[in-house]
Amino acid sequence: MNIEICLATNNKGKLREYREILAPMGFLIYSPSDIGIESDPEETAETYRENAYIKALALSKKVPYPVIADDSGLEVNALGGFPGLFSSRFADSCGGYPAAYEELNRRLEGKEDRSAQFRCCICYLENSAAKPLYFEGICPGYLLEKAHGSNGFGYDPIFHSTEANADFGTVDEETKNAFSHRSKAIAKLKIFLAINGSSK
Repeated sequence: MNIEICLATNNKGKLREYREILAPMGFLIYSPSDIGIESDPEETAETYRENAYIKALALSKKVPYPVIADDSGLEVNALGGFPGLFSSRFADSCGGYPAAYEELNRRLEGKEDRSAQFRCCICYLENSAAKPLYFEGICPGYLLEKAHGSNGFGYDPIFHSTEANADFGTVDEETKNAFSHRSKAIAKLKIFLAINGSSK
């Protein structure tokens, strides 16, 4: 029996990651565009958790399914955790991710510490009136001095995962899904859904 869930994103890379992890459990993951709706609320909060809830609640009011939303970011330690919550907006302000890579490296000039981590927080809402549930994951690593590979999406090409001992721009989906911040958060969500989702 397939269980339907709507994911608050139209990012194809993110959607693929969720589907690859949850589909084997019998979950059908829809994006808003899959069901012909739009949901793009302004992310005005000051934490990943709050932003994820804003997106989940907005979508939950429009669909009859449980909803998943996440907020994530790249945190560069020598830059005080920047761009963090503003990772996507920072890339947009630079004119795209390749330019954002260059700008981050410019800001790191002269700094020995290139450590960084991806952070993800998932919000799950059974319906718009339900209590939100949160699942978080962190992927530690460091920034490369130049992009390496073209796999993944977002900041992956300039990120080296210390746990995977690999550059995320060069690894296949299976490897990334074993170590990424989002996959760790989804793994926690997966446990919850395995216990609770099959009864919906």
